[in-house]
Amino acid sequence: MLEKMWWRGAVIYQIYPRSFNDSNNDGIGDLPGIVEKLDYIASLGVDAIWISPFFKSPMKDFGYDISDYRDIDPIFGNLADFDELIEKAHALNIKIMIDQVLSHTSDQHQWFIESRESQTNDKSDWYVWADAKPDGTAPNNWLSIFGGMGWTWEPRRQQYYLHNFLTSQPDLNFHNPDVRQAVLDNVEFWLKRGVDGFRLDAINFCYHDAQLRDNPPKPKELRQSIGFDEKNPYAYQYHYFNNTQDENLGFIESIRALLDQYPGTVALGEISSEDSLKTMAEYTQGDSRLHMGYSFDLLTDNFTASYIKQVVKSLEASVSDGWPCWSISNHDVQRVVTRWGAKNNLTAAPNFAKMLFALISSLRGSVCSYQGEELGLPEGEIAFEDIQDPYGKTFWPQFKGRDGCRTPHPWAKDETNAGFSENTPWLPMIDSHKPLAVSEQDNEPASILNSYRAFTHWRKQHPALLYGDIEFIESAEDLLIFTRTFEQQKMLVCFNLSDAKQSFSTAAFNQLTEQTGHKLATATLADNTIELPAFACFYGEIK
Repeated sequence: MLEKMWWRGAVIYQIYPRSFNDSNNDGIGDLPGIVEKLDYIASLGVDAIWISPFFKSPMKDFGYDISDYRDIDPIFGNLADFDELIEKAHALNIKIMIDQVLSHTSDQHQWFIESRESQTNDKSDWYVWADAKPDGTAPNNWLSIFGGMGWTWEPRRQQYYLHNFLTSQPDLNFHNPDVRQAVLDNVEFWLKRGVDGFRLDAINFCYHDAQLRDNPPKPKELRQSIGFDEKNPYAYQYHYFNNTQDENLGFIESIRALLDQYPGTVALGEISSEDSLKTMAEYTQGDSRLHMGYSFDLLTDNFTASYIKQVVKSLEASVSDGWPCWSISNHDVQRVVTRWGAKNNLTAAPNFAKMLFALISSLRGSVCSYQGEELGLPEGEIAFEDIQDPYGKTFWPQFKGRDGCRTPHPWAKDETNAGFSENTPWLPMIDSHKPLAVSEQDNEPASILNSYRAFTHWRKQHPALLYGDIEFIESAEDLLIFTRTFEQQKMLVCFNLSDAKQSFSTAAFNQLTEQTGHKLATATLADNTIELPAFACFYGEIK
């Protein structure tokens, strides 16, 4: 059964295609560029690739604004390139997952072009339209995550349309059954082409409150910014009505029913709500909803053992048979070695980067690992004139946008643009990334890259780390200690999150055998005490 559920305990490598590898030297990465690097990806020991959107798009939000769900934007290639990618990845035993952005489209999608023309056309009810208030203002107080009101006036219809993101990303009306079916048909198009699964972008945003009730204000002391910048007025509301509606559970079950017709395929939902862990538990409950969910709770600045324990314990308390997927980096947040390491000047500490990947891979669940994480890349510094992200332009200089984690992947230190492209890249190649290029780390046994490779392969030899239950053990604040238990195997896992030596007594464990071969900074076990140097890890089997 576990072999059939390949996604349980899987490491899913996220590729942001614009920045991975440019095969035709136009400065933008593409699908043939991914094909060229499949052997490298296979060497990482990952189980699957998740590819951020490559569909036809005006690129106002760099692919998350889709104008044709069934075609590939020419900057990334064509459907034949995608078919080649599927074939060659599968030959290397790598699964392919793709993004599906279902809650909204581009304003250049044919559905919206037709819908906005009148209040009586065939697509008139395919988006969220509403009349103005008597004074001409927006229908309610809903805000856009990207700044400003969540409503934009359309003079053709003399109505407002809803957009939870950019004005060029109108929200679909999922209360309309024709919309739901059309969306599912688009999803099935890719299932028929052989994809192994989907990462469902902002999946809890599909439905809105049909009564269009105002969101209540949130007290200043309770404002949080998980998933968006803390200076964004979006934090001023409880988002009870513009997303995460009860009706969405039915739509999720429709997605699962479709995937069940294609055995072995999987759905991973991105969830950002007022209580993301609770929503994640609901969305992954039983065998009729999503296979996995992930939230933004470990994509924050908070890097303490107590916070990580609190997040994982909260999820474990609410999920029963659900399965989490953990992520500490992606295309929307500051790179983790900077986000979690800058305060203590740890950004360039190789053992720190090695430990972070081991930590996230040792929790109960699957793992999304973002390109460059295997190299220990820090956040790229981008000058204002080079910023492409509309989110960053809106909130500059307090928030510099998402471009710093989207810069080109460094392949070869001494080649033009570090081997990414012979032409000027769409974002600058970061000078501090060049010494961390694949060419520099590939043949260095102690490199971050080779530690990543060693750990992914070593982890697969320990079923408790892939499938086991998790239980935390009380310890000093800088230590994160827990057990993973699966069938007859029980493992003790210890991490020193600090740059100072730490120790832990193992007197409570009668028989503890250290498990070696993971190629991480190693602790020592002697006289019932584990001594952990800075950023060291310990794995031991308990008998």
